[in-house]
Amino acid sequence: MITQQGVPDVAGRVTLLRSALKIGRDRLGEDAVRRAEAAVERTGQRLRLGAEHTVVALVGSTGSGKSSLFNALAGMEISEVGVCRPTTSSPTACVWGPGDPSNLLAWLQVPDRHRVSRETVLDADRQAGLHGLVLLDLPDYDSSASGHREEVDRLIGLVDLLVWVVDPQKYADQALHKGYLKHLTSHAGVMVVVLNQIDLLSPEEALTCHTDLRRLLDADGLKKVRLLATSARRGDGVDDLRAVLAEIVAEHTATARRAAGDLDAAARELSEGVARHEPSPRAVPGSEQLLTAMAEAAGCPGVLDAVTGDYRRRARRWVDFSYERWLRRFLPDRTDRLHLGEIGVEMDRAGRKAPEVSPAQREQVELAVRILTESVALGLPDAWAREVRETSHTPGDNLPHALDAAVREVDLAPPRKLWWPVVGLIQDFFAVLGTLGLLWTGVLLVAGTLGQEARPPSVGSVPMPSALLTVGFVVAGALAGAARWATAVGARRHRERLSAELREAVATVAWTDVVSPLSDTLTEHRTVRELLETIIAGDPLPAGLTERAPVPNPKQFLGALVRADADVRDAGPGSGAAPGTGATADLTQALPRASSGKAEPEKGFFGSA
Repeated sequence: MITQQGVPDVAGRVTLLRSALKIGRDRLGEDAVRRAEAAVERTGQRLRLGAEHTVVALVGSTGSGKSSLFNALAGMEISEVGVCRPTTSSPTACVWGPGDPSNLLAWLQVPDRHRVSRETVLDADRQAGLHGLVLLDLPDYDSSASGHREEVDRLIGLVDLLVWVVDPQKYADQALHKGYLKHLTSHAGVMVVVLNQIDLLSPEEALTCHTDLRRLLDADGLKKVRLLATSARRGDGVDDLRAVLAEIVAEHTATARRAAGDLDAAARELSEGVARHEPSPRAVPGSEQLLTAMAEAAGCPGVLDAVTGDYRRRARRWVDFSYERWLRRFLPDRTDRLHLGEIGVEMDRAGRKAPEVSPAQREQVELAVRILTESVALGLPDAWAREVRETSHTPGDNLPHALDAAVREVDLAPPRKLWWPVVGLIQDFFAVLGTLGLLWTGVLLVAGTLGQEARPPSVGSVPMPSALLTVGFVVAGALAGAARWATAVGARRHRERLSAELREAVATVAWTDVVSPLSDTLTEHRTVRELLETIIAGDPLPAGLTERAPVPNPKQFLGALVRADADVRDAGPGSGAAPGTGATADLTQALPRASSGKAEPEKGFFGSA
């Protein structure tokens, strides 16, 4: 999350972190939330003080030569060194250049008596490169004096740049590496490590110490931290360190980089309270079982059987063998009216009752809900899993009515195919021809019996009656057989289509009565996770964060992120205002992979029907 000028987008990080805290506050860990809120507040306070001055702190242990290096950088004796050093726990500050950093020093709680202005007429030009630098000499972090460690820890969390001063004897001290450096990996861009007192070593020994210290820093996760070697007593490397500080001061970015490091560290700690991913609706055990149990409770299998049978019955009215259809006209049809909108329920003239859900069916639904809930909770951190279990509930007594209302929305009436009457008419035509051939043949047989010889016309060598009889009944029978096969295929496809629609209708009830509360929790988890991932990855702030976005399709288990309005006030280094201060920043746009457009709805609820 970097601006075009290469400066960290502190305002964007504050916005995302505030949103993550607002959404997941009670489920991210009390200590982590408290530290994150403190980081946001501290960032606001520091940026309100402006970025005209860069605060650099020299941090080191007893005997590291930190105060001697402080005096060497200042070019004057400011901090007392050796055994005569004061035991006060307050830092000493040296300020370069014009401008009044009194408010900044007051925020750092540096006493007036410990402030020195580094500006003289004689060397004003030589010190111009450091104008804007506020250099602090902190107490020793390993001092036995009461309160020194607390003061060092407080100021480490406030300054813009940390210069760790180590000596050849204690550069590998675990109190330094485990106590501080390993916890500051997010601040590698605002730290410099100085191996001081190299005048006590031979060139070979100094190189060995430098190489070993570099190895330790890399093991701490600080590969990008600059490492310098100095001797405050002889002046070796002091000019190099001064040049590094001048470069940083001239950039005026240390304040923003430090703030970004604090926010990144807070995001990393908060991310320990979320899982790496949420369960997918198509992979969660129990989802299909829940849908099947609710479909059975809604009577869907019986409805599909009845609809399939009605499809075949309607088709047979047109495409059955003609004699069957003709005969059926004179026989009562007990299945003439099925009232497809009222299949599988008790009916009367006033309407119908909701389907009865048997105890066994209700038990199957409850079991599926429990399996689904545990599957969703599995893999989530404890706080999120606990909320999933608390929000889950089994559908109540309104389940039959809800299922009935959902099934009512599905049009069960089978379509009337245009080819049915066409095939029926063609079949009737050939059946009539066959009947004529049959009657003609019968007349000839009777005439022959009575001794009256008749010579019917022929088609080639085949007598006309025989041709009509054969062609008529063969073609009519073939058409009837082909139509029955086509009807079976059409009935199967019609059943599959209605099955998908009924599953979707039942899935709507499952969403409303079972999954919606779980999905709300998972959506919030995903929102928080992606917010924190965006901060940690340094991705750009999603475009249009303050725009209103459409509400996602409720039938999507995870779907697009729930969006709300947000009031975000942009601010940055030197703006004189803390970014996001006073803003009620909510997530209103799906994060990077969903912010470019509307999320594509999933096919079905638990997967393809």
